[in-house]
Amino acid sequence: MAGAPAAGPVRPAGQAAPPRPQPSAAHDVLCVNAPGMAASGPDGQLRGQGLHGFFRHGVRTLARMELRLGGMEPLPLQGILTSTAAARFVGSVRVPGDLDPDPALTVERLRHADGAETVTVRNTGARPARLPLEIALGTDLGLLTDIAAGRRSADLPGQVQSSGLRWVGQGRAATVSARPSPHAVLAGAGVLRWDLEVQPGARWSVDLRAELETSSTARPPTGRGPGVPLPWSEPEVRADDRRAARLVARALDSLGGLLLADADRPTDLYTASGAPWRFGLTAADALWAARMTLPLGTRLAAGTLRAVARRQHQAAPNQAAPHPAAAPRLAESAPGDGTSALEGAGPMPGHAPGPAGGANPSGGETGTAAQTMDGVIPGPLRHGGPELPASCTATEATLLFVTVLAEAWRWGMPRAEVAELLPAAERALGALRAAVVDGPDGPVGFVADFGRPAEERAARPGPARCEVQAQAHRAALQGADLLDAFDRPGAAQWRSWAAELRERFREQFWIDDLSGGRPAAALLAPDRPVPAVASTLVHLFDLGLAAEGELHEGLLDREQTRLLAQRLVAPELDCGWGLRTLSAKSPRFNPLGHRSGAVRVQETALAVSGLVDAGFEREAEMLLEGLLEASVHFDGRLPEMYAGEQKVADCPPVPHPAACRPAAVSAAAAVHLVLSLAGVRPDVPSGRVATRPASTAPLGALELTGLRVAGEPFSVRVSRIGVAVVEEAPSFLQLAAS
Repeated sequence: MAGAPAAGPVRPAGQAAPPRPQPSAAHDVLCVNAPGMAASGPDGQLRGQGLHGFFRHGVRTLARMELRLGGMEPLPLQGILTSTAAARFVGSVRVPGDLDPDPALTVERLRHADGAETVTVRNTGARPARLPLEIALGTDLGLLTDIAAGRRSADLPGQVQSSGLRWVGQGRAATVSARPSPHAVLAGAGVLRWDLEVQPGARWSVDLRAELETSSTARPPTGRGPGVPLPWSEPEVRADDRRAARLVARALDSLGGLLLADADRPTDLYTASGAPWRFGLTAADALWAARMTLPLGTRLAAGTLRAVARRQHQAAPNQAAPHPAAAPRLAESAPGDGTSALEGAGPMPGHAPGPAGGANPSGGETGTAAQTMDGVIPGPLRHGGPELPASCTATEATLLFVTVLAEAWRWGMPRAEVAELLPAAERALGALRAAVVDGPDGPVGFVADFGRPAEERAARPGPARCEVQAQAHRAALQGADLLDAFDRPGAAQWRSWAAELRERFREQFWIDDLSGGRPAAALLAPDRPVPAVASTLVHLFDLGLAAEGELHEGLLDREQTRLLAQRLVAPELDCGWGLRTLSAKSPRFNPLGHRSGAVRVQETALAVSGLVDAGFEREAEMLLEGLLEASVHFDGRLPEMYAGEQKVADCPPVPHPAACRPAAVSAAAAVHLVLSLAGVRPDVPSGRVATRPASTAPLGALELTGLRVAGEPFSVRVSRIGVAVVEEAPSFLQLAAS
């Protein structure tokens, strides 16, 4: 979400502030085809309110498009998405003087996110219909960030052009053209008018197109261009539980609407974070989407990794810095005051704007700040919930880069492409090394936020979050795998560091209680755990793909893992629709809170796959059912999050007003939720692939065709008793026993 609007005039003492508009996408019909989108109410009318309008590159190209036939608005009958990028609206109009109770005229509007709309008037009555069609248009050419903050400028005056209207303002211009051309254009009112005569049984149509003109020399990211294939295979899912196939199909459709590419790299596709609020690259979200769709091929991962690597912070070449793959020093003490500056942290220092707002890809920065941020992948601040300050997504993105590269390599990403990206992974490991806390008042030996320079972290250590330790541990082990495989130094040291981190974590993060104990949400300093019970604990189950189809060791021992599995499905976290982000027992619980109680799809999906991998299939099945049932109420298109209210019969989950829908991570998580149940774990470099499905077969019989391993087709069938049979696989892969 955008920040607060700029301060306005000073109000006299005692005068109440005017109500702030709150644009919401929760009940809008939102079409998305990056970098374009369109939002309206279910009647299809664009009224210039809230988020309504056509958008392109973050600019509202058109705010109002209100249709009247014979001076009347059509009575809305239906407004639905036909795909992520398109919507259909149907309304009816009664012809004046018609005594028949059935409406004679219907109006259909077919809308596409790229700015096109076709309006069709049909006459099913017995008499000719002679009446005017008027479409009122207007725009403020406002920025999406301003609109999200509740700011709305006045509409700009329109200018007549040959087939429609044009608006100019704020260094931008927009046009709406119509075919056939209108019979009249009323520029002052912004109205296009046609005098229709539609015979019985006939129809009449007009095509409208809204386009953005800009004088900027910048080259913003584009969408997937003509001729560029989707960066994943299109699988066929057959399961006894029919919700699964629909969920995967609609999730991939949603991801397709979010695809972006840098203007000079049109084949390197990655996903925007989500629409409408984060309609651009957030590295952490794009990497999650790439990782969770690896069973459909490595092309999205390759494009995402390259796009993110171009934005990675690099110190100037002449700066002498330790080898980026060197393992961190686990010092026992260093100066520090134990305070946290994360909550007030802004953008990471030392970053010049690059493509799509990322780091300067040239790496030509100098100074201590540049060196200490070397290897960090930029990311915005993200709400940390009521128990912790905001966190920088740079931490998650930097660690996840190593994981995605390592797992894409296991899934068959060509060795040359992996080698090209290995220096960026080494720099990310160097950033991990620099983020280990060694101050006496901080969480010594644990990993803190990457979003601040090392000197600032040393002076004011921030919290060591539970999920960050899990991500760092996984990155260290998978980074070591890459370093070994490509004959780079440092692998043994990283494995040793990961082993020490495991020991420290089990000793210092574990909180004993009457239920047997649980991990802390974070550690502020030795003996200062944050005892919140939150959904971020699920990252402890996400161990990462290792050699021979195995998983890496986790931070918890077996008994701790069992206790956490039981905790996840207890009513305080599992609301019946998925995992709450904060325990319902917390005094700060809010079912609509981003990090204080809402259900975030990604974390529940990770919990399902992680619980299956750990052997807690009953618990996994409980969470799986919640997400599948929620998907039915959201028409198969799971949003980023929704309310964590307790599930009640005949009462659907409540949408979150600020949720992105579609959101890359939740869409990819829906794909992961289903595909992970087949348990396909390849290790292409060693020529092996294993299948370890859920033995309880929670979807019944499951058949997946059209997967990809090493770029070639892979199909697997799981029986109702949880036995997997590989029906198609690359000939050079040896099948490991289930």
